[in-house]
Amino acid sequence: MRVLVVEDEPRIAGDIAAALDAAGFLPETVGDGEAAWFKGDTEDYALIVLDLGLPKMDGLAVLKRWRATGRQVPVLVLTARGAWAERVEGIDAGADDYLPKPFRMEELVARVRALVRRSAGIGTAAIEVGPVLVDPRQMRVSVNGVAQQLSPLEYRLVAYLALHKGRVIPVHELIEQLYGDDDARDANALEALIMRLRRKLGTGLIETRRGFGYLMQEPEA
Repeated sequence: MRVLVVEDEPRIAGDIAAALDAAGFLPETVGDGEAAWFKGDTEDYALIVLDLGLPKMDGLAVLKRWRATGRQVPVLVLTARGAWAERVEGIDAGADDYLPKPFRMEELVARVRALVRRSAGIGTAAIEVGPVLVDPRQMRVSVNGVAQQLSPLEYRLVAYLALHKGRVIPVHELIEQLYGDDDARDANALEALIMRLRRKLGTGLIETRRGFGYLMQEPEA
């Protein structure tokens, strides 16, 4: 899942991106408000981590613009410790959560996971779809209690389908959420990935809806 990290301090941005990458996300970074507004307005992300103190356009202005144009992506705001007025204004502007600096990367990743689950209507930490259990904390997928050996890309695909269980995910959305800018980003690569997963997890877990996309859902009783 793609996450946009908006932070003007390169070291902090790099640390956040590394932590999110290690947790199975696909992070991208920008360092100013204008670039953040453009990326968030024209591309799809599972979540945005937004620092408020940005050059060119401050974070609150960016957030207000996104919300004014109907962008509903979850936003985790980063604020200076003690800046309670900023936090209140950020939440009033449409932020979904905030995290004061300095912070532990473990807490940031946990909050990101929680916001992504909440936006999909999932209340539990682990996600079950029939015999499949996806545990984002351990980045582990099991089928009928048996852990599966998956590549990072395979894990991201299963996790995204499970997070949106019951919904047919269009091919273009899956490609957008799974691949970085330098990766192969076409329907053939995605189809090959689906085939590999079916061999590992079972043929009936991921359905193909021709002309529409792919689906994971609870099996019929």
